[in-house]
Amino acid sequence: MKKRANKIIIILCIIIALIAAMVFFIINKINDSYKEISSENIIINEGNEGNLQGYRNIVILGIDSNEDNYEGERRSDCIIIASLNNETKDVKLVSVYRDTYLYITDKGLDKVNHAYAKGEEECSINTLNENLDLDISEYVTINFEAVKEVIDSIGGVEITITDKEATQIKGIEKGGTYTLNGSQALQYGRIRKIDNDYARTERMRTVLIETFNKAKNIDTVKLLSLVTKILPHIETNISTTEIMKIARSINDYKVTLNTGWPYEVQGITLDAWYGVPVTLEKNVSKLHEDLFNETDYEPTEKVKEYSQKIIDKTGYR
Repeated sequence: MKKRANKIIIILCIIIALIAAMVFFIINKINDSYKEISSENIIINEGNEGNLQGYRNIVILGIDSNEDNYEGERRSDCIIIASLNNETKDVKLVSVYRDTYLYITDKGLDKVNHAYAKGEEECSINTLNENLDLDISEYVTINFEAVKEVIDSIGGVEITITDKEATQIKGIEKGGTYTLNGSQALQYGRIRKIDNDYARTERMRTVLIETFNKAKNIDTVKLLSLVTKILPHIETNISTTEIMKIARSINDYKVTLNTGWPYEVQGITLDAWYGVPVTLEKNVSKLHEDLFNETDYEPTEKVKEYSQKIIDKTGYR
């Protein structure tokens, strides 16, 4: 009995050591992915400070790259605002269309996806905060390789595709419901030729939602393995503690809104093609109603100023 007890103790010690090693490995991976932005550099419009208490707003930036290098003049191919209600655990996803004509912080009017090229995550966050009356301070920057790895790690995602979409995905011949692997899901999310960028962003959100729902059903060990695979391909200023907390409570969250922004857009060709919010002020009011249940929201003076700049430049009102 004594020998058996000793063996059990040894086995338990080995298990504990393995768990400790895994946790240490994950923490190191998270630290490698961490890139701080000073809170002093985050811009929140005057009159909007503290208005969004109870919500956690994070921007997800998908970079047009297959490399783990986010520096230089890269553009954000995908911009998704994830708004988390801390009380209800509702998650609302809003894609900001990449060609949207906004005021890039300290740079002037341009496509919103150019903000990353002009100042990386900090400029992207501040541009969204100033134009949309938000209080974003956290970000996750991810490249396409990470998307493929995550989806392959969870055994693919089930998505219903049309006949037209099928022509853009390798290995798919016609419309239907399929379990797409990482490469196929990425191809699906990036389709542009058959329609427009608005449909494309909807497909991106579909991939994100299906990945999120699939991840909710995997066990803790696999989830930790998934975290270690994705971390080398991201940059974030979310702390180790918070990442682990979110991962542990993933089953508490549910996606309740999936949409694109701006709601009303009119195209214009200047030096390039732009999607003009008509008007920025009206689109921001509707956004706050959808995200934060703020009816008859009155945008700040900064949003009104930028809205007028866009009107003056385009004539769209």
